[in-house]
Amino acid sequence: MALRITEACINCGACAVECPNTAIYEGGADWKWAEGTQLKSVEVGGTLLDATTPQPPYTDDTFYIVTDKCTECVGFHETPQCAAVCPVDCCVLDLDHPETKERLLEKKNFLHGH
Repeated sequence: MALRITEACINCGACAVECPNTAIYEGGADWKWAEGTQLKSVEVGGTLLDATTPQPPYTDDTFYIVTDKCTECVGFHETPQCAAVCPVDCCVLDLDHPETKERLLEKKNFLHGH
């Protein structure tokens, strides 16, 4: 499953620099499918989007993880790097988005063209 950042986030940014998918953004910042990936376009809800099109932030208050870009570092590292470096342990499993290890690897391959 993807990870999420809880309200306990202190906005230190340590997690964002560790993410191999560029799935972590500062609160209030737009995100893009193309950032940190090989994607040129992506289909979302039946609509083909340019992957460089800014998407609205999940929150304005704290750093956040884009669910569709989070792979729990599968295919890169043994453990999620955001959780490993977070000084307040606020990078946790997102129980609302369960995914198997196989699905996370498929997502990694989709994002990076492998």
